[in-house]
Amino acid sequence: MPTVTDIKAGAAEQTGLTDFGDDSFEEGLGILLSSLDTEARLNERGQAFLYPRITGYLAQRLQVEDWYRRHPEIDEAPIVAPVIGLGLPRTGSTALSMLLAQDPDIRYLRRWESSQPCPPPSTVRGVDPRVPPDKGEMVGTRYHVPADTHGPMECHELMALDFKSHLFQSFAQVPTYSTWLVEKADLTTTLAYQRRVMKLLQWGEPDRPWRLKCPSHVLWLDAVGQVFPDARFVMTHRDPTDVILSVADLYADIIGTFTDEIDRPYIGRLNVEHWSLGMDRALRFRADGAQDRFYDIDFRAMQADPIGEVTGLYAWLGQHVTDEFAARMGSWWTQAATEREASSHADPAMFDIDLDHVRPRFARYTDHANRWTTRAG
Repeated sequence: MPTVTDIKAGAAEQTGLTDFGDDSFEEGLGILLSSLDTEARLNERGQAFLYPRITGYLAQRLQVEDWYRRHPEIDEAPIVAPVIGLGLPRTGSTALSMLLAQDPDIRYLRRWESSQPCPPPSTVRGVDPRVPPDKGEMVGTRYHVPADTHGPMECHELMALDFKSHLFQSFAQVPTYSTWLVEKADLTTTLAYQRRVMKLLQWGEPDRPWRLKCPSHVLWLDAVGQVFPDARFVMTHRDPTDVILSVADLYADIIGTFTDEIDRPYIGRLNVEHWSLGMDRALRFRADGAQDRFYDIDFRAMQADPIGEVTGLYAWLGQHVTDEFAARMGSWWTQAATEREASSHADPAMFDIDLDHVRPRFARYTDHANRWTTRAG
């Protein structure tokens, strides 16, 4: 199996470049490669998919550093008061991010640039070759990206450039890496590199405020707050027992493509442990002086009145929903309703998940979420 040295050499060969910038990525890359080798039990398809992808992230990092070397003025671009969407997965956060992306006056991470931020979009003339002609990548039995080519993506792939990202555990069973990620990894360097890439992406474009979305940021809010000290957060909420099984099933759908020895009980435990820890950390972060930086939206309220919920968020931000923005949101919501997939109903026993045991793990969070969303309403 490839080593860190092998991956670095492969990326250098692809790009003709050798400067990776700060070496903060090496620890995560090494732990990930070891975990893939000894724990993931990848099949041929998994090996053919994952190792080139890992090399590709490092190749992108080389290109990011090369652009900064040639254009140090990129670092002068400000990132001012981004709004970051977070919360448990499957809580309406994707729909919210799609609605916010209808605002023509904001910047978001576009699907086609998230895995390939180089070259900066403003430097490309004509049709950008990164824009795919179809709905994107089929992994497992589903498209695991929004159908809208230009739609918003989560921060996972920018975080992958520093090899500290939930993305990798959604591709493979890597328990050592997953444990290190939430218990020992320093995400400050990861988010600082994400900020670096965001500056590159917006370089040469009109100044616009960023809208980001990444549910797993709840695990590292201290680092998020350090790197983006003026960030504000919109947090979506739903009964955890309605989402944990769905997330585990989504992981299994992807991981099962890349291994012939899938361990669903492990995937169930992983999701219960990570997301309950994430909610505990979010509670602590908010209690430690960040409460006024959060706007809360209940899943049911979003389903009932999506434009009203976004209008409330904008009022909290001190901004106005224009007629054009409202019309675009209405059009997107109407179209999305015709394309929405039916909910899956996986068997909890397949993942060794007892929902009656899950509820106490999230009880404090659920109590707070009920009060937060009542107040927001």
